[in-house]
Amino acid sequence: MPALSIMIKPASALCNLRCAYCFYRDVAENRTQNEYGIMTRETEQALIEKALDFADGAPVSFVFQGGEPTLAGLDYFKNFVDDLKKRNQKNSPVFLSIQTNGTLINDEWAAFLANNNFLTGLSLDGDFDANRFRKDESGKNAFYKILKAAEILKKHKAQFNILSVLTGYSAKRGKEIYRFFKSEGFQNIQFIPCLKPFGYKGENDLFMTESEYGNFLCDVFKLYAADYKKGRYISVRQFDNWVRLYLGGAAEQCGMNGFCARQFVCEGNGNIYPCDFYCTDDYLLGNIHKNTFSDIAFCETAKRFIEESGNAPETCKACEYFRLCRAGGCKRERQSADYCGAYKRFFKECLPLFRYFDDLKQR
Repeated sequence: MPALSIMIKPASALCNLRCAYCFYRDVAENRTQNEYGIMTRETEQALIEKALDFADGAPVSFVFQGGEPTLAGLDYFKNFVDDLKKRNQKNSPVFLSIQTNGTLINDEWAAFLANNNFLTGLSLDGDFDANRFRKDESGKNAFYKILKAAEILKKHKAQFNILSVLTGYSAKRGKEIYRFFKSEGFQNIQFIPCLKPFGYKGENDLFMTESEYGNFLCDVFKLYAADYKKGRYISVRQFDNWVRLYLGGAAEQCGMNGFCARQFVCEGNGNIYPCDFYCTDDYLLGNIHKNTFSDIAFCETAKRFIEESGNAPETCKACEYFRLCRAGGCKRERQSADYCGAYKRFFKECLPLFRYFDDLKQR
């Protein structure tokens, strides 16, 4: 794991899509100032300088997210890479990644991402029908624009994976969505449950029931395990991490070890938060123009955030599947919905298939 992991919001909560389930729009609406605008060169340079100073030669990860980070413009990213190279005097290994809806990706963008070794996360929920909640500003499904971005990234041999938001609608079509991604040649997929807005108590097609999520996990894991057994492995991040835990290792995905990892989010104005699910006034840790990462990492709010994340209920600790489930993983997902029944059903039904992966112990 990097010594320092920083998520950057170069365009704050600004976005050119109008996805029905956008969690960051909800986060932004739950703080005093919704938008912080495009990050300035001054803020970007202060962030790089203080991050590298804190890392002191150890690895650093910079992850660009939004909103839609490409709205900051390609020049912003070119400047970031140039400033990073100039300031990395202690030769910290640096990992760069970006999560994008892909609608602004063209040949110039793709060549830049490939040439600078960015890992690109492309947001796509599945086939056209599954992508119905991911719409552009005119209300049209953004599916074809995103698929075009995938083709451009492939052409330039840019590394990319797929991030798919699981809704109550798409969860009913798990087998079809997995097979669609497979048919497109996508080798790395991450499914994340659609989060309910803070304080939301209602139900609609955006949010999965326990039964729907349980069905999805079982259906897709069986396909995933069967492909692995046939030597046709496709990475599904959540399943990969459960396999790691099953084999006695640690999960790399934040939250799946049963507690939050230490990471930071830098908003457009330099405000620092502990997680992009919690970029709210209550969790403001400091500002990059005023504080060092030592100040930020060891402040009381940061310590409290990490400590609270590991408070699993006693009923969870007594469960036979706690070693793998870790109380449902990410604490924000636990607050959004209780999927205990889905996880119990999944482990009861699919745990015998984990033996397919026993050979990984030897690697």
